[in-house]
Amino acid sequence: MKDRELFERLLKEVELPDFSLMEMRQEQPQLTDIKAALAAGLKHCAAMRKVKKDDTVAIAMGSREINGLADIAETLIGILKEKGAAPFIVPAMGSHGGATAQGQKDVLYHLGITEERLGVRIASSMETEEIGTSNQGFPVCMDSLAFHADHIIPIARIKAHTEFRGPYESGILKMLVIGLGKQYGASICHKLGFPNMSRNLQEFGKVILENAPVLMGIGVIENAGHRVARIEAIPGEEILEKEPGLLRYSKSLLPRIPFDHLDVLLVQEMGKEISGAGMDTNITGRSCVLGEDWPHAEKICVWDLTEKSGGNAAGMGNADVITERLHKKIDFTPVYVNAVTCHDTQGIRLPVVMETDELALRMCLYTCIRRDATRNPRIVMIKNTADLRHIYISEALLEEAGHVEQPQMLKYVGSMEFVDGGFKGFRRR
Repeated sequence: MKDRELFERLLKEVELPDFSLMEMRQEQPQLTDIKAALAAGLKHCAAMRKVKKDDTVAIAMGSREINGLADIAETLIGILKEKGAAPFIVPAMGSHGGATAQGQKDVLYHLGITEERLGVRIASSMETEEIGTSNQGFPVCMDSLAFHADHIIPIARIKAHTEFRGPYESGILKMLVIGLGKQYGASICHKLGFPNMSRNLQEFGKVILENAPVLMGIGVIENAGHRVARIEAIPGEEILEKEPGLLRYSKSLLPRIPFDHLDVLLVQEMGKEISGAGMDTNITGRSCVLGEDWPHAEKICVWDLTEKSGGNAAGMGNADVITERLHKKIDFTPVYVNAVTCHDTQGIRLPVVMETDELALRMCLYTCIRRDATRNPRIVMIKNTADLRHIYISEALLEEAGHVEQPQMLKYVGSMEFVDGGFKGFRRR
């Protein structure tokens, strides 16, 4: 309590501004029926003709919260069962879930992927087998349960990665190499660091596609509103060729905050299911590996950690200040396992911890040095980096809001209301 009173006194000169709600109305493609779109894609996918009665099919699923993920899995499982196959689910998430079999099964549970819902078993193991060698002599490993199935089908969201660039970033190939590589295989691929990751994915992925029974990949592309814009069933032999084009298309839909040179970007929640870095660095513009980009926020403040993260706050090193509430939720075991696997310690560094939401924001504003942010600050508040449909902007951004290109609605909401230091909403003055 004494510390709180101390910082309330030290930061009292910060004047918090009024805010307006900006609703982004950008026209973007969106599938109206995900199940029907996937069913049609599977019907026309030649690879499905290879599935025979009693074939075992390992459906690889990761730790990201893809929109409609359970519906996608349900549709795929139903069609495989109609062909007489025996599908099952394999967690494909590298070291997530604390690098334990049960931990990875728990991650899927938090995403709504359960044996009861989908009617198939979830076979979770951290055991891998070496199935080949990369051009540089590194062993290429794969989840044993998936490797010994008759077929493997990964379901993956294709999008820009948070820490590296190249023709292959987050997507089907990464799920095959990193996800199904489990902790051991993922660590080997990360050994040369993020600058070499896209090349490694291609080299390791080629070995996997040549030696493992990858039937096809289900590629999901989301629009700026975290809704499915496109879903494709890609035969295994075409993944290397087709994924780069789908990545380019995904990047064309990537949303961005429509203001530059912010004093503070305020993120209400970060989460492992939202992004591998907790906050998508393509949105925040802050990456310990790639550096700083639009919207060039001098400070990033994060208030909370999602329940689905299971305590994994990897990526928090990209923030400047977090709350005590978030800090208490951190399970450092999976965080440090992530660091070991990725050979990266920067993203797991602990930011400044303030006791309340209000103090965390005030700390960020007070310590800005590019300009005096204690008066009329440039603040954007978002729920998380997967949802930019509604953002809150401070008074200092109102004039610029009138020049934002995409259609939007602006509505005054008032000042921030805090109860015992915790944010409770806005109230009109």
